[in-house]
Amino acid sequence: MPKHGFEKLLTGGHPNSLGRTVEVVDTVLVEHAAFDELFNCYFSKDEVVRLRVSNAMKRICKVEQQLLVPYIDRFLNEIAEIDQASTQWTLAQLFQLLEKEMSAPQIAQAKAIMRRNLAQHEDWIVLNQTMQTLAEWAVADPELKAWLKPQLSRLQTDTRKSVAKRFKITASGKIMRNRPGKRHLLASKNAKRRRKLGTPALVDKTDYARGMENLPFSH
Repeated sequence: MPKHGFEKLLTGGHPNSLGRTVEVVDTVLVEHAAFDELFNCYFSKDEVVRLRVSNAMKRICKVEQQLLVPYIDRFLNEIAEIDQASTQWTLAQLFQLLEKEMSAPQIAQAKAIMRRNLAQHEDWIVLNQTMQTLAEWAVADPELKAWLKPQLSRLQTDTRKSVAKRFKITASGKIMRNRPGKRHLLASKNAKRRRKLGTPALVDKTDYARGMENLPFSH
């Protein structure tokens, strides 16, 4: 029997609530050996448990990334096969966070997984998160960038897909993204900052590098 009973802790309550996810995360952050028990909750028959496991993984990755590194192959080979939207959109986020810890073959496999999701998935959160990661990875991958352009053009014709509102293609073929924070806490931002947030950013190598230098949490 699992030591901590994480699956039971993650069961119940409103399906869209966190339940006791934060409590489970706090336990794992204190007791690293408990991570494996949490990981195995991905295979629960309860989709609410699987959703909360995904949320927990993202929270843990932002604090103790090294806990996930030994499991990268399992994320690629096992978790990627779970047919649940929350699992797939979290994978895109985890791949972005773990990129520097992944080998070239692992990166290639992650790209294949996300390409599949962007081409075939219907969930708008999966599409948004997948496009976000692929667009950033495409900065250094011309082949991926070329593949993304027709995918984005396809999504732009479907008004149900919010990804079409977040990413655009210029006349010269560059991929552009909206800047985050445009509608949040505007009173604390000066006029120059608000104007800048209102303009799209290029997903391009030179602009990406320059932008990263100016992000307060990028170092």
